[in-house]
Amino acid sequence: MTDEITNIVLEHLKRFQAGQDRIERELKEIKGWLSQLEIAVASIRGDIARHSGDQARQQLSIDTLADRVDRIERRLELA
Repeated sequence: MTDEITNIVLEHLKRFQAGQDRIERELKEIKGWLSQLEIAVASIRGDIARHSGDQARQQLSIDTLADRVDRIERRLELA
C-alpha cells in the first residue's frame, strides 16, 4: 500500500516537474521575443529621431530661402 502511495506521489512530482520544465521553456521563448521587440522599438525610435532631424534641416533650408526671397523682393522693390 505504501509503495502505491509512493508511486502516486512520484508520478505527481514527475508531472509537476514536466509542467515546470514546459513553463521555463515558454518563458525563455517569451523573453527572446521581448528582446526582439525591444530591439525593434529602439530601431523605430532611431528612425523617428533621424526623421525629426531631417525635418529640422529642411525647415532651416526653407527659412533661409524665404529670407533670401524677402531680401531680393526688397532690393527689387517688389514687396
